[in-house]
Amino acid sequence: MELSAVTKVLGGKKVLRKNLQSRMDMFELSNEGITKDALTHLAKYFSFSVDQMSRFLPVTERALQRHAPEKAFNRIVSEQILQIAEVAAKGSEVFEGREKFLAWMNHPNKSLNNKTPLSLVNSKYGVDMVLDELGRIEHGVFS
Repeated sequence: MELSAVTKVLGGKKVLRKNLQSRMDMFELSNEGITKDALTHLAKYFSFSVDQMSRFLPVTERALQRHAPEKAFNRIVSEQILQIAEVAAKGSEVFEGREKFLAWMNHPNKSLNNKTPLSLVNSKYGVDMVLDELGRIEHGVFS
């Protein structure tokens, strides 16, 4: 997966003020903080409101509502946003499009204990399981 796809899901260079080209860039961006503008782009990708994104992030809906668009989130929230964006980018690549990927995200998956992939992206462990499953699908390994 190209990290430029993660950049795109988060609103591009205009919003992030940089192109993500390496894992180090993602590390540095998580430390600098992701802005609410980038989260808004991610929410649009999933066809959610920013308020709905609070169920996937370690922040309350009210805190998201009060957060200024250009203000950066802390490292923990920023890392979770980046991880979800990585799932979106990888999923769109594997399913060759957003619509098929989103349908998969909302469908219970036997290898994920009959949970929807979307229900797991609220933690790093869940994100890792979803990325692993996407990797298996990409390589034609079905369980």
